[in-house]
Amino acid sequence: MYAVIETGGRQYRVEEGETIVVEQLPVPEGERVAFERVLLVHDDQGVRIGRPVVEGAKVIGTVVAHEKDRKKIIFRYRRKNRYRVKRGHRQPLTRVKIESIEA
Repeated sequence: MYAVIETGGRQYRVEEGETIVVEQLPVPEGERVAFERVLLVHDDQGVRIGRPVVEGAKVIGTVVAHEKDRKKIIFRYRRKNRYRVKRGHRQPLTRVKIESIEA
């Protein structure tokens, strides 16, 4: 059984027992989180596709950790003007373990 959920503007294919990394969620570590925007559910009854979401379906997960992505370098440069700007960015992420898929 698997499902496709949407969170943080992205779509993820999830299964029970799997761990996914999503955009940072405002939930403390160890707490449960429910993903209501389920776009597709595949189980023994077949495939159900939502328009835009599957009615009554949700995915339950537990927040394992909050972490940061690896650093990305932003470098701006204008030739002949001695203009150089180097900046770094680390995106905050949340690691979630999928507990159950309720269809």
